[in-house]
Amino acid sequence: MATRSWNRVELIGNLTRDPELRYTPSGAAVVSFSIATNRTYMSDGEKKEEADFHRIVAWNKLAELCSQLLKKGNRVFVSGRLQNRSWEGQDGQQRQTTEIVIEDMILLTSRSLSEGSSDFNEHSSSSNEDVTPTRPVRPAPKVASESEVAPEVPEETKEAASEDSGEPKEEKPKTEDPGNLDDLPF
Repeated sequence: MATRSWNRVELIGNLTRDPELRYTPSGAAVVSFSIATNRTYMSDGEKKEEADFHRIVAWNKLAELCSQLLKKGNRVFVSGRLQNRSWEGQDGQQRQTTEIVIEDMILLTSRSLSEGSSDFNEHSSSSNEDVTPTRPVRPAPKVASESEVAPEVPEETKEAASEDSGEPKEEKPKTEDPGNLDDLPF
């Protein structure tokens, strides 16, 4: 009987360097970058802060997205699994590393901050305000100018004109036009 295992890591931290995108000989994209996470604790009545650094790896489409969207200093959420690797270096020494292979990434820094300077310290604040995750935004539909569109007569004006002419008024059920369904937030 096999037992079930669980290998899951979720981190929120800041990139310590820009992502490095490479391709394997078979053409698969792989990106690597580092994230720093901080923790604060009390020791001997004194508040202390400690930072841990984590090596992050992403593959294929996620690797390309990370390379395009992430910059040094960005705050990011990543989710994946721990992986240990070992290899022999060029000097013949055995090397070993632990990295987090991610399957999901959410950029937590607003786009205006991430597109500006890559120096995180310029944008950091002393408060711990939450930054909402950014997500792709659809471009707004093209709106025609007034000269391209014939003026539309409002329904009230049409109804008033029919009352003045002595014609019987036709009752229409009132329905709201939902507009463009592509603009709904879900």
